[in-house]
Amino acid sequence: MSIAALQALRLALQRQEIAAYIVPSNDPHQSEYVPDYWKLREWLSGFTGSAGTLVITATAAQVWTDGRYFTQAEQELAGSPFVLKKQQVAHAPEHIEWLAENLPAGAIVAADGKLFSVQQQRYIEKRFAAKGIELDTQLDLLGPLWEDRPALPLSPIFEQDTYFAGLSRAEKLQALRSEIKAAGCTHHLICTLEDIAWLLNLRGSDVGFTPVFVAYLIVGLEEAWLFIHSAKVSSSLQQQLQQDKVQLMLYSTIDLFCGELSARDRILIDAASCSNHLYQQLSKVQIKEGMHLVRDRKAVKNHAEIYHFKSAMRKDGVALLRAFRWLEAALAEGENPSEYDFAQKIAACRAEQADYFSESFPAIIGYNGNGAIIHYRPSKEGAAKIQPQGILLVDCGAQYLDGTTDITRTIALGEPAAQQRMHYTLVLKGMIALSSAVFLRGTIGIQLDALARQPLWQHTLNYNHGTGHGVGAFLSVHEPPHGFASSATTSRGTTALEVGHICSNEPGFYLPGQYGIRIENLILCTPKLQNEYGDFLHFETLTLFPIDTKLLEKSLLNASEIQWLNAYHKRVLQELGSLVEGDELKWLEEKCAEI
Repeated sequence: MSIAALQALRLALQRQEIAAYIVPSNDPHQSEYVPDYWKLREWLSGFTGSAGTLVITATAAQVWTDGRYFTQAEQELAGSPFVLKKQQVAHAPEHIEWLAENLPAGAIVAADGKLFSVQQQRYIEKRFAAKGIELDTQLDLLGPLWEDRPALPLSPIFEQDTYFAGLSRAEKLQALRSEIKAAGCTHHLICTLEDIAWLLNLRGSDVGFTPVFVAYLIVGLEEAWLFIHSAKVSSSLQQQLQQDKVQLMLYSTIDLFCGELSARDRILIDAASCSNHLYQQLSKVQIKEGMHLVRDRKAVKNHAEIYHFKSAMRKDGVALLRAFRWLEAALAEGENPSEYDFAQKIAACRAEQADYFSESFPAIIGYNGNGAIIHYRPSKEGAAKIQPQGILLVDCGAQYLDGTTDITRTIALGEPAAQQRMHYTLVLKGMIALSSAVFLRGTIGIQLDALARQPLWQHTLNYNHGTGHGVGAFLSVHEPPHGFASSATTSRGTTALEVGHICSNEPGFYLPGQYGIRIENLILCTPKLQNEYGDFLHFETLTLFPIDTKLLEKSLLNASEIQWLNAYHKRVLQELGSLVEGDELKWLEEKCAEI
């Protein structure tokens, strides 16, 4: 948090007669997790959540974020000049509505256009125009104030072996060029870091938890241009890229390159990921929008990616088995490791596995009331001590060369109360309902989301987050466009599930100050049956780790739900049992016992 920078920013607004300044969480690539260089909102406000927007006026400093971060934001902003504004709908531009309703006609709102997508800017301009408010996106007022701003990362990039990718770089580029040509275009501008990494079979470490690198890519009908800092690419990799007709260009020259494209060229862009600043450089060229060629190909996992995902799940299951056994032993011996200690232990156990790369997001280890903070992240200094009673929520994931994992388990550390059993069992019923769903091709996320919520809804209960998100193959743990959401404002709610999509399935329930419950597996969309009634799909569960039965209220489960749970545990024991022995195998057998 920088109070001095807030004061300096307000002076700049006053001098330039600007009514408000918007600071998003974005980088120029619209990434979910961003390099430290672009963490402007976090630096100024002190709010560390991965989603949120800061709005500064002469009298207000407001952080807008959604229900996943309410408790966290309240704690981090307490006693500061920054005020939490609770979004009613995740990702909705409610701060824009507030500005439109509270600023007078003729007011100027400023922002850095590099951090807003074309799509975002168009929406803002349209909303402001109705109120006579002007938007100026030519001003970076915060950058000059951040004196000790981190540099852009220069970590080396590396090749992802075709063994893991399933398709070579040349094969992917050839397929993409066919689609570019079919769309009537000569070039395709790709701004999304995950899309670039997947298409080129390259990975990096510029962004925490996601193995990507800062770059732009333009693919033409004969060659491609990768805009990246040259120090990040070894000479041998440069030669390999050149063999595939990929030329290296300086990252900073993307503006100039776009400006030199001619009126004879026609470029395909994604208005949701291309920054408005970069869009303005394409003034001479014809532009086509509305297609997500790489994103949609990346989301549908090929046979090799699925095979390696399953390998990653087995490794992750063994690592978690060892970490949870360690926790149980520590508590039994009278020790009280902290939430932070347990997060470190999980990471250490994963690091022992072959082809481990990193965690896939900051581990959420929430003991009792901390578990109700949906995106809680324990710090070394402030983490709670875990006691041999209460409830512990563990949401964590890893990056392996094989694939990306994401799992949540909630466990009872003592004898659970009746209310805790009920809430836990309702969440499990929802998770099983979605896992067991059979549905027609074309079914969208919002339809399936309701299945996971129905057991809670029957008791007039709910949770304030989506039920699931797409997951990348050694890429982003949150991969668009598919998933399960109760809102039609996001792609997760409106995208039809396809064979090869991998999603998380993670319903939950939260009592602020008391406990949080969430159970999460990753599931793969696969064919079920095609007949005269249509093409039916269903899910295969990928995650392999026991679900706590100590918290269950068995009387709330029906026969099919009991059968599902027992069958799942039988499979977990079969898959992981061959990888462990002795006391570890005995522990696994106990956790996978039939109910």
